[in-house]
Amino acid sequence: MACYMNLDLVGSRLLLERIVPLHSNLAPALKQLGVNMAGMDFFIRPATGTGSADWVRIPNADIDVKIARRLTRTIIRGGEGDNLHDEGAESTIYTVRGILSVDDYKKILKMFRTGQPFIHDPFEERDVKVIFATLEYEGSTEKFVFELIEDVI
Repeated sequence: MACYMNLDLVGSRLLLERIVPLHSNLAPALKQLGVNMAGMDFFIRPATGTGSADWVRIPNADIDVKIARRLTRTIIRGGEGDNLHDEGAESTIYTVRGILSVDDYKKILKMFRTGQPFIHDPFEERDVKVIFATLEYEGSTEKFVFELIEDVI
């Protein structure tokens, strides 16, 4: 996204927060200028964690949620068409983006390799057991993307 503007002319931090996503290359520079980026806190802990000290807080994260129902489709050849059956289960995919320090990345990587962590779903206000589908981290910019999957039966 190209953004050509003079910061002196903007006059509103809110305007910048709406047009520059947290995971863009401009986010660290704007943060140094005192511009608070929009986002929400994301919390994750290892499967073996039991106390509040085990949670890792990632501030100003960009969190997307995709929920899909499991359906079975039976195609009847030469008959009435097809038949959809709802299996009564759903899968939730959480995509989390933001900036993460190297030390916190190491904690998250350990969770990635040792089992199913728990996250706190900020929308439904509940703790959720998930698995990591993907983990991306750019060491030079400290940008990350996690894709986590919850299976609900």
